[in-house]
Amino acid sequence: MARWFHDYAAQHGKFDVELVDLADFKLPLYDEPLHPAQQKYTHEHTKKWAASVAAADAYIFVTPEYNYCPPPSLVNALDYVYREWNYKPCGFVSYGGVSGGLRAVQAAKLQVTTLKLMPMMEGVMVPMVASLIDEAGQFQSNALIDKSALTLLDELRYWTDGLKAMRDKGREGP
Repeated sequence: MARWFHDYAAQHGKFDVELVDLADFKLPLYDEPLHPAQQKYTHEHTKKWAASVAAADAYIFVTPEYNYCPPPSLVNALDYVYREWNYKPCGFVSYGGVSGGLRAVQAAKLQVTTLKLMPMMEGVMVPMVASLIDEAGQFQSNALIDKSALTLLDELRYWTDGLKAMRDKGREGP
């Protein structure tokens, strides 16, 4: 799913797209001695994660649904840093069974707002994802999914530009 959306977003052409895989950061359960809002990170994995988050002006989280919730790895990664997320828009591509991950996204939206992220109302939801995986293991989109991806990316671009002044002000300090 993430590779498909990365390629779709790159073809969209309105973002410099980078695929970030949480597995590459090997974040343990939050293990910093101080609150993330202080940005006094002691562990190398946190410093690398903070730099990756800070580098982007917008995010799309591609997430499955587990027990009506986002996976613990996403919850943990969001909690690892704070200021790096502030005043940036985010969207969700979710997948799963009949709900397509919508319940996980609703839970994640509550969390991201506490990080001062602006979640998009628009999103991409892929129900019964297993039925859209071909024999080679590749996700096969359809017109409805592509249309929702286009709508999400267009809206994300709008908010990315609109929140730029707030991000710039935040970098200057109060």
